[in-house]
Amino acid sequence: MTDLAQRFQVAQNEVVELNEAPDVQTKLKLYAMFKQASEGDVQGERPSAIQFVAQAKYDAWTKLAGQSKEQAMQDYVNLVEQLKANDE
Repeated sequence: MTDLAQRFQVAQNEVVELNEAPDVQTKLKLYAMFKQASEGDVQGERPSAIQFVAQAKYDAWTKLAGQSKEQAMQDYVNLVEQLKANDE
């Protein structure tokens, strides 16, 4: 496991231990970065409008299309570090 992959794993654990939950937009960013880092570009069709949560997640992930898994991991780690600094 690379150093970045280890930091990514640690960040995943740390984000759930925050005292204050991130706002919805930040949660969507975290979700999208996690999915991009784990699976790469989004696949499949956009969910229907009645599935607004699934649609919001899909849209957030789509914005990262073409980004490397490594960059998505680094961005995720950076965002979690920011959240931790604001959480103290």
